[in-house]
Amino acid sequence: MQHMGKMNLTDAERDKLLTATRSRTARVADVRRAKLILMLEEGQSRDTIMQRLECDSRFISRWSSRFLSERLAGMYARHPGRAPKQPPAKLEARVLNYTLRRKPSDGSTHWSSYKLSAELGDVSVSAVQRIWRKHNVRPQRLDRHMVSNDPDFETKAADVIGLYLNPPAHAVVFCVDEKTAIQALDRKDRMLPLSSGRAESHGFEYKRNGTLSLFAALNTATGQVLGKTAARHTSEQFVAFLTDIVASQCERQEIHVICDNVSSHKTQRVRDFLVRHGNVRMHFTPTYSSWLNQVENWFSRIQRDVITRGVFTSVQDLGRKLMRYIREHNKNPKPIKWKYDDPSRRIRQVLIQ
Repeated sequence: MQHMGKMNLTDAERDKLLTATRSRTARVADVRRAKLILMLEEGQSRDTIMQRLECDSRFISRWSSRFLSERLAGMYARHPGRAPKQPPAKLEARVLNYTLRRKPSDGSTHWSSYKLSAELGDVSVSAVQRIWRKHNVRPQRLDRHMVSNDPDFETKAADVIGLYLNPPAHAVVFCVDEKTAIQALDRKDRMLPLSSGRAESHGFEYKRNGTLSLFAALNTATGQVLGKTAARHTSEQFVAFLTDIVASQCERQEIHVICDNVSSHKTQRVRDFLVRHGNVRMHFTPTYSSWLNQVENWFSRIQRDVITRGVFTSVQDLGRKLMRYIREHNKNPKPIKWKYDDPSRRIRQVLIQ
């Protein structure tokens, strides 16, 4: 098979062509031409180039001769086309009106660009997509929310957020909660490990080896976590965990505990504990507002890192792996800093790196 001659690339030309082939924003046509010149430089055959680039001999001849005569300046199309025609305002209003105020006639819950184009008849799919993109309308997305019905929401939320933004001097603030009924799941079939071209694979069938509850207290100033596992989630276990929190601090240290409104946090046993420990003060988040408790952020991490893909041969094995994660986390903890982006709309939490 006869090979094409080399293109005598300079180092600068080679670097620019390689950059084009690796770009995620370059046009497909530009990437294809850059690959052609590099393949010609390597001396690859015409048949190989035609097969890999899915082109014909005219494409090779045109762009190789263009490059040889004009170098990189000749690698662009003489007629790049025109910008897509912008839909008129009346058409935009019509598309948005259908999208926001009507449902598809086939009973679907939301529009796709193809369904809306077919419904309107005289509007192309690409036009619908451009209008949606321009106005940031995404019918395929579905977010979820829960509205708190707590009449004292603002007071309670301000109390909790105040502890994050301006904690009392010489006091320690803990976010406390329980992750209940964590299942110790073992797989019946062996795991297939991660390898090149293949994701890690777990057997579909699993074996339940019991459940465990994890109590956690996040120190808002340091990011350190105190953890404890228990077979059950009861008020007695909660008080025992509060006792551990008190024991971890200096004697008579002022301690503020942020927790939710679950019944086990408000029993007589808890009230008796608070009477015995006058340095401990409880702060309850509003109902349906677990997002205000920073430890929920940490629970999402241990769920992702340990629990979701974990394989646990027993409840004891589950407990050991949970506590190991906590120990490793505490070697390099990072606090969560709360700030207002727009107090009238929402509250955002940002992890300090």
